[in-house]
Amino acid sequence: MSGGATSTDAPPPPPARRRSVWLAALLLVTAAVLLFSPLVGSIDIPPFRVLEIVLSGGGAFFNPCAGAGPVCGREVIAVWQGRVPEVLLAVVAGAALGISGGALQGIFRNPLADPYLLGISTGGTLGAAFVFVLNVGVTDADLVLPLLAFTGSVLTGLAILAVARGRYGSVETLLLTGVALNAFLSSILTIVLLYNPVGSIQVTFWLLGGLGGASWTRDGIAFGGILVAGSLIAIYGREVNLLQLGNDVAQSAGVDARAVRTRILLLASLATAVAVAFTGVIGFVGLAAPHVVRRVAGSDYRIVLPGAAVVGAAFLVAARDGSYVFSYLAVGGGTVLPIGIFTSLAGAPFFFLLLFRRRRLTTMGAS
Repeated sequence: MSGGATSTDAPPPPPARRRSVWLAALLLVTAAVLLFSPLVGSIDIPPFRVLEIVLSGGGAFFNPCAGAGPVCGREVIAVWQGRVPEVLLAVVAGAALGISGGALQGIFRNPLADPYLLGISTGGTLGAAFVFVLNVGVTDADLVLPLLAFTGSVLTGLAILAVARGRYGSVETLLLTGVALNAFLSSILTIVLLYNPVGSIQVTFWLLGGLGGASWTRDGIAFGGILVAGSLIAIYGREVNLLQLGNDVAQSAGVDARAVRTRILLLASLATAVAVAFTGVIGFVGLAAPHVVRRVAGSDYRIVLPGAAVVGAAFLVAARDGSYVFSYLAVGGGTVLPIGIFTSLAGAPFFFLLLFRRRRLTTMGAS
């Protein structure tokens, strides 16, 4: 749990021309995923009809059902009120987890750091558990659930933040504090689940993550929170670059290392809290997305942070599509499997690949 990767552990930056090509490819892949993702859903709708509905803004710009039968109206509702909000929530949550993971890896100088390692997501899960298991505010679950999940994540982040502002707020202490909080909160969560085994089934699905609660209202709230927190994180790219060289070098360049670390930790906690509040716990996005960007574009955090948001968004949207396709092939489409299963299925092999490639060319540890 020590500081982890330093600047000598990172892969050499690719040539500028190659980096530009890879960045353009990432953006094109992301755009393609966003465009075609609404084609995938739990009911069969002709692809051209889906594209017409999306391009028409759900009928705001032109009538996609001109000359079509009454079934088209139901298809418009299914696509515009169901699929499109799901895709947009995946974009927002994936971007939040990606940029949060990149920020935490940067300030801790540890490629294993992510919101789940520090217990931020576990805190959100504990907050959600009080809704499911203790029947708190069940009649207003659409409001109470995100609020309690957000509160649990933020309180966990604030606890780590309090340590960061103390005398002994070193990188190692912060990481160990996060790990200890994660274990402590997991223990409390287990006790809460044992209190009401029936409600624990709902918490289990929350732990696996999902986009089933997506709506235009929720998307708007989540987007507003992520836009503010993510933008503020991204402007610290230069400071995070200096932190990779050590606190002394950062201080000599006029950067207050502790203050910057504290601010970014707070912002990453807020971004993660928003994502967890609306999607539950989705793993590996915050861990994998920054690694992809560093492999493609080098370790300049002015690129890594916004790049991780883009990759995280594409990753989660692709996982959403994979969950629908697999559910259709495996169980006939009657039940959509939680999206967190597919982020783990894709993220774990990717992470093993990073671990066992030539260490000199990876971001993992010394060569």
